[in-house]
Amino acid sequence: MHLDEEKVGLLIVDVQGALARKVDDSQTMICKTVKLIQCCKLLNIPIVVLEQNPDGLGRTVPEIETHVASAPHFKKFTFNAVAGTDQWSSEILANIGEMELSRWLVVGIEAHVCVYQTVTGLLENNHTVEVIRDCISSRESSNAVLAIQNMREQGARISSFEMTLFGLLKSCQHPKFREVLALIK
Repeated sequence: MHLDEEKVGLLIVDVQGALARKVDDSQTMICKTVKLIQCCKLLNIPIVVLEQNPDGLGRTVPEIETHVASAPHFKKFTFNAVAGTDQWSSEILANIGEMELSRWLVVGIEAHVCVYQTVTGLLENNHTVEVIRDCISSRESSNAVLAIQNMREQGARISSFEMTLFGLLKSCQHPKFREVLALIK
């Protein structure tokens, strides 16, 4: 699968509140997600932020929010953000459709709940999905492993932070190569 900058968006799923601190290896997941966001911004890749019941669970963690404050944020209550079964998921589905992006990089928590169900929903709506393995997590790593297996079986590509970025750059001659490389290292 080819990653083309102009057809790709980044979807950040529910990295919010105290739960973001309780997932397995949370610091690494948050740190790599921040780096991915910074690289996506350098490459002009659109970013969408989802928040599950933010009044109850809290907002996106400050480390991430600092970098995505100007990105569209959507409140949701269904685990599948694009289910289209209530006003919030219908709004998300419509907005994602209007962006006319064929591929979504997906990061967030929890891997086996909202990430899994949203990835499934994106696939059902004919989007290509790349799940960034080191930018997703669950409270228990066994749940994340099972979610990854199931997402792969449903047609999602599973990748890593670096694999995805080098796939987007394609060459050391890319005009943003050095800037992205500095963020990766």
